[in-house]
Amino acid sequence: MAPPPITLQNRQRAVRLALSALQAFASRALEACLKLRGKNTSELEKLDEVSVILVSDRRMAELHRRFLHLSGPTDVITFQHGEIFVSVETARNQARRFGKSLEHEVRLYIAHGLLHLHGFDDKDPAGAAEMERVQEKLVAAATA
Repeated sequence: MAPPPITLQNRQRAVRLALSALQAFASRALEACLKLRGKNTSELEKLDEVSVILVSDRRMAELHRRFLHLSGPTDVITFQHGEIFVSVETARNQARRFGKSLEHEVRLYIAHGLLHLHGFDDKDPAGAAEMERVQEKLVAAATA
């Protein structure tokens, strides 16, 4: 079965990114994710398409409040119908904090969203630790 198409949309202007490289990464990451042992509730295999939408902190804070009833921006929000929203400003801030590149941080967020769609969960400490471990492997596998 062929993976669903994945698109990357840049809906923010605050931070410049190499969009073609991120699009290529997202495609490779999707294929690599589908090869992982999926969880019982994987939606990723059933989707017609996956969209990665790069947004500002302001837009992410709106989504966070509207759908999760939490204030302030967050790094990534994944909707089970295939949308992965990534805050590029948060990624920039976290990259600086952890001494990583902006591109690496955005890739982590894309991988994180794909793993959620594949049935991974980070609601408890064990699930969060597993997701962190798997998303790092996914980023390494899909980085050209």
